[in-house]
Amino acid sequence: MLDLPAAQALRQATAAGRRLAGRWARAPRAQDALTALSCLALMSLDVPGLAEADNSLNGPLAALVLACGAASLLLRRTAPWVAYAVALGLIGWLHELTLAQFALYSLARYRGRLAGTLGVIGYVAFAYVMFTLPGWPVHRGDSLSSFLSLVVPIGVLAAGVGVAANRQDLVRALQVQRAETSTLHAVQQERSRIARDVHDFVGRELTLLSVRSQVLARRATGGTFEDGFEELSETARSAHRMLNEIIVGRGVDGAPTPGIDALPGLVERSERAGTPVDLLVDGAAHRLSPIRQAAVHRVVQECLTNAAKHAPGGRVDVRVQVVGGHLHVNVRNALPAVGPASSPVSAGTGTAGMSERIHTLGGTFAAGPCQGAYAVLATLPAGDLA
Repeated sequence: MLDLPAAQALRQATAAGRRLAGRWARAPRAQDALTALSCLALMSLDVPGLAEADNSLNGPLAALVLACGAASLLLRRTAPWVAYAVALGLIGWLHELTLAQFALYSLARYRGRLAGTLGVIGYVAFAYVMFTLPGWPVHRGDSLSSFLSLVVPIGVLAAGVGVAANRQDLVRALQVQRAETSTLHAVQQERSRIARDVHDFVGRELTLLSVRSQVLARRATGGTFEDGFEELSETARSAHRMLNEIIVGRGVDGAPTPGIDALPGLVERSERAGTPVDLLVDGAAHRLSPIRQAAVHRVVQECLTNAAKHAPGGRVDVRVQVVGGHLHVNVRNALPAVGPASSPVSAGTGTAGMSERIHTLGGTFAAGPCQGAYAVLATLPAGDLA
């Protein structure tokens, strides 16, 4: 029996081999090489017959020719017409139909339905011409009906499967593009909300600064600091105007994002919906700037929504702490043993929105499974506490 270190090393080596094989199998070049080898293996079944036929080829030379033909499939993604031309050449010289199947599939998959249709027509027409010439082997069809029943299904089936694969590729590419677009849209929306919050919070402070400066200027009328207070008031008004001009993507829903004080309301709504929440908020968090409180509210709100979608009924732990000049938002919920009966409706962009808001404030954001739970951890500078 293997000892414990040897068994563990064997398991690690096996796992590493599986990961390497998985990556290798997903690599396009590896798939092309495997396709070429599969085609060569099928064509090699004809080597004895080719060596006996009247084509001046012996066994090794026939195998070499077929290997060169199969190697053309290495170009099936970038130049499928090359493999198609080589396949027609083998039909005319050796009456070999196997490579044509792979070539027609590749042509239809990587060049689309029109190319596949033209390829099938050209293949059938060329094969028919070769059939009418002397030397066509009997096992490839000794009558027109047997010839057509062999050649036509090969081409049509191969091209049809290629067209179906081409459509699947287009669907997958569209899904990837749609997901990227949704993520970018979510990021842009979050930036708009951040801009709205900055406008509301900072604009309010600038307005108060301008008003207070005017009051102080009137109190200092005739004094040394009158001009300075007037200049300060004008600077505040100018900064407010610039803020209005720069931030043009304000939301239309009016009020800015709520802050720490609104978290109990979020918890209450979640518990009414069947998701128990354990909320712990440091007292210092209430003295954060409004823009940071808005970020906390945004993260907690999205996390509670995701927990209700993907782990309904599970307890959610929410921790908001200010430690060493940094604000930490930690939200965890246990991963469900069994997923929901029906897939939750989700655009999949909430995480991107949370990440964008935290990164905008100079923080870090991480989300994912961790020790049997789904954890979201956001850390950002606490800034000056009120």
